[in-house]
Amino acid sequence: MADQIDSMPSGGWQIQEAKARFSELLRASLEDGPQTVTRRGVPLAVLVSVEQWNALRRAASPTLKDLLLANHGRTDQLVPARSRSPRRPATRMR
Repeated sequence: MADQIDSMPSGGWQIQEAKARFSELLRASLEDGPQTVTRRGVPLAVLVSVEQWNALRRAASPTLKDLLLANHGRTDQLVPARSRSPRRPATRMR
């Protein structure tokens, strides 16, 4: 899956047209695939079906099994980032 969106993948809608004809935009996304909404010719958003969205989310986040069976280490996704909060001062034991 590409990180960038083509100029107009399946359908292109100007924002005013998308607002005025939202039902058609929704139908087109279900029947014809992803629909791009633009402002002054610049892509802003893409409307996709829930089925396509769920497939994209599954593909973007590997399962634990995928991580464990991968050829290379992927531990950066398994270990949460450390907190930047201040530490408590050390106390002396008596």
